[in-house]
Amino acid sequence: MSELKIDVATTALVAIDLQHGIVALKTAPYPSADVVSRTKAIADALRTRGGTVVMVRVSTSPDGRDALTPPADMPAPSNVGRPPNWGQLVPELGVQEGDLIITKRQWGAFYGTDLELHLRRRGIRTVILTGIATHIGVESTARDAYERGFEQIFVEDATASPNEEAHKASFSLIFPRIGRVRSTEQVLGELG
Repeated sequence: MSELKIDVATTALVAIDLQHGIVALKTAPYPSADVVSRTKAIADALRTRGGTVVMVRVSTSPDGRDALTPPADMPAPSNVGRPPNWGQLVPELGVQEGDLIITKRQWGAFYGTDLELHLRRRGIRTVILTGIATHIGVESTARDAYERGFEQIFVEDATASPNEEAHKASFSLIFPRIGRVRSTEQVLGELG
């Protein structure tokens, strides 16, 4: 396990899809409320030290016409008819003025957004990833961040999926190859 040294000036928290419609899902191995509270703790610690906080949400147009809909054996649920607050970040995150809000239209937070531009202009080299779902939005964003050369810290207990096996697969097979896996306590200890 490599040493964890966090330079707050060059580090950003990127929290994936902690919004009403996704936080409402049953998640494992951690309840979504725990993912939100742990993400908030990391965000608060970073903000206190002058760090960058990025909240990512997924949303499509009300008619769903900008959603990805390629043929698939397990297609995503329809975007049409979702409650009005489905894509709004949950208030428990404690979003602050100065936090960056990125709206994505697909799984990953880089494609089709200005996330990379915001990170590069702020001199960010390291990304701390949290959110739901581990194996979809978090992993897709992580793969893109890796290909763009960002260092990454994956907060295992501040992520979750609707399926525990999918969560574990990302953390055992993918994330250790492209970054460092740590707990909320370890990240907060380094931010101390």
